[in-house]
Amino acid sequence: MSFLTTLASAFKAGAAPARPPLARSFASPWLFPEAYGLSSPRGTFNYEAAVRAGYLQNPVAQRAVRLVAEGVGGAPVSASDPALLALVAATSAGQSLLETLAAQLLLQGNGFVQVLKDARGRPVELFALRPERVTVVPDEAGWPAAFDYRVGEKAVRIEALDELGRPNLIHLKGFHPADDHYGAGCLDAAGEAVAVHNAASAWNRALLENGARPSGALVYDGGEPGAVLTPDQFDRLKAELAAAYAGAANAGRPMLLEGGLSWQSLSLTPADMDFATLKAAAARDIALAFGVPPMLLGLPGDSTYANYREANRALWRLTLLPLAGKILAGIAEGLSAWFGQATLSVDLDRVPALSEDRERLWAQVTAADFLSAAEKRSLLGLETPDAA
Repeated sequence: MSFLTTLASAFKAGAAPARPPLARSFASPWLFPEAYGLSSPRGTFNYEAAVRAGYLQNPVAQRAVRLVAEGVGGAPVSASDPALLALVAATSAGQSLLETLAAQLLLQGNGFVQVLKDARGRPVELFALRPERVTVVPDEAGWPAAFDYRVGEKAVRIEALDELGRPNLIHLKGFHPADDHYGAGCLDAAGEAVAVHNAASAWNRALLENGARPSGALVYDGGEPGAVLTPDQFDRLKAELAAAYAGAANAGRPMLLEGGLSWQSLSLTPADMDFATLKAAAARDIALAFGVPPMLLGLPGDSTYANYREANRALWRLTLLPLAGKILAGIAEGLSAWFGQATLSVDLDRVPALSEDRERLWAQVTAADFLSAAEKRSLLGLETPDAA
């Protein structure tokens, strides 16, 4: 807390109620459980490794995150001040600010927005920091007093408030039941499903490269009971098979066998080869973790929604609007020191997926003969002629 803020609070009528103390952890137990004597059956959650496996290498998780993040980034936004809307609509390091924050909240559970100011102390840019590089620095009571941003061996400390008590950084986070300072993302919850899906994809690729079955076995019949190949013969035969007959380029190539050798074809049962069902189940779990209807990801065997339009409406109602509301409300609260009663919200009238809901509301309000014209306009969120 700055000196000016302390001085101002001293002249306020009555003493402000004391805030409850928080845990003074400098690193989240969720991110580093071994430092707190905690254990997890899946081991320590490594964010960078999880991003590589769950986002960069998994098509279902990447599409789910992009579907939600791009939907939030492309949502029509209305603001109480045009300057406030310009700040939110501007890009952050060449990327949409809202899209970046939505992806970070989904993957890591935290979003850190640095408020960059001009010489007069007015905000000129909102920059989304990499959440895995930010560490909360608490005060004596455990409340965030500053934030450390680390890149390699370099660290920059960003005070939570400036000299006038205005925020230098806005922290957005998802709910975490066991952490006071950091939020919980969806990537950790989807970790097992991502691992199963990636393993099934690797297994299917190996089956494809081997003709979807073990090609067969060479059986040696030396003419005498118990006759076997010598170690040199076995190694030579194995090397020749790998060099001349393995791989897609040698598929269907005829094999020349020496005396005493015969080829016996082998195959897997259909149940052993049925990894499509396993992959589809894992893909549905991934979609569930990120709040995306499986139908929108093109997953087979899912008939929860009557049609694609209903699934798209459910995506907006259950995932996109709550996430966008969390982000916009957090930014508006952080910038209220400059914009007064700042408000940011999604303009529902301009969301194509919700046009049918809006049309139904207009029809119901229009048919209500017991309402006056002014009351109807108020129910629809429109200004009355007197107010305009």
